[in-house]
Amino acid sequence: MNNSKNDKKGMENAYRIAQELLKDRLKDVNPEAYQELQDIKEADVIVIGGTYDFIQNVLAMADTPHLLIGPRDLEKAQLRPDQVIFINCPGKLSPLGLRKLKTFVSSGGFLFTTDWALKHVLEEAFPGYVRYNERSTRDEVVRVEILDTDDPFLMSLLGPKDDPQWWLEGSSYPIQILDKKKVHVLVSSKEIKQKYGEAPVFITFEYGKGKVYHMISHFYLQRSETRTKRQKLSGEKYFAEKEIQLSAMPKYEDLGIKEASLGDVESAFTSSAMMSKIMFDKKKQMKKKKNEKQKK
Repeated sequence: MNNSKNDKKGMENAYRIAQELLKDRLKDVNPEAYQELQDIKEADVIVIGGTYDFIQNVLAMADTPHLLIGPRDLEKAQLRPDQVIFINCPGKLSPLGLRKLKTFVSSGGFLFTTDWALKHVLEEAFPGYVRYNERSTRDEVVRVEILDTDDPFLMSLLGPKDDPQWWLEGSSYPIQILDKKKVHVLVSSKEIKQKYGEAPVFITFEYGKGKVYHMISHFYLQRSETRTKRQKLSGEKYFAEKEIQLSAMPKYEDLGIKEASLGDVESAFTSSAMMSKIMFDKKKQMKKKKNEKQKK
């Protein structure tokens, strides 16, 4: 296995390229989703800061409005069921904050957590669904598989050639599924299963009127690895795979797509697609509720 590691700066650039690819791809294949994501307001997305993950960086690179608050600020925040809350690892919240999150999701809100928040948030506020299996990971990059092939949003973005990698931060928490009927696995990894006993990478479950999403390790990937000849290719090859109009190439050249590796851009693109899926799902849910009220 080629263990060529790319630095944080390289991944930051890969995310900028990936965000543009995501927008251009959506314009072509899913204009409705593109417009819904463009209509997001700052009050729609709340990010709770953490020590180890930086979801706000990805949102900023996507020009997605959001409000960044501290863990203690959650206690005083006015939450609405039409919002999405992202919680960065480690997700250590007060008992009051956890109760507010539980009520928020039950009322229809969407919650997204990463890594150690599995233990600090989900096990505490939503027991009986998932838990940490007590076998922390090493710092490494693993191959992942997209299981949610019925999701029209994800499938409009991710094609058969995609072979995404996922960075496991040292001491990441593998996800053990407790309620297999209610927890849906969106992304898994045979490598994580083999090494640490559990395959889930990205999961979701409904709670009350809302939804909870959780991802192992960090949402903001700070490195990837090039394992195959394809992943070592220039990022412009990924541009071609996504069938973006050639007239857009000068924009990507300015972003440095020729210098970026396909593997980096692909990993950043997959991560960004997952984030966009959550916000698009929330928009769809709110539109459905609005239409139901109008019919009544």
